[in-house]
Amino acid sequence: MVVDKSKNKQVLVTFPIEQLEEIEDYWHEKRYNNRNEAIRALIQEGLKNNKKKLTDREQ
Repeated sequence: MVVDKSKNKQVLVTFPIEQLEEIEDYWHEKRYNNRNEAIRALIQEGLKNNKKKLTDREQ
């Protein structure tokens, strides 16, 4: 798969083994095509939850 470098930036991230195992379990459970998709989904969910928490605090 060709990555559009004008829209994407590659980042090296190191995970503890236990956390990586959890990510891989999530990846297979949710049937993502690859680990990268699972990691992006988890990050997106975390960012969304964080934004909601911040919004709730402001009210």
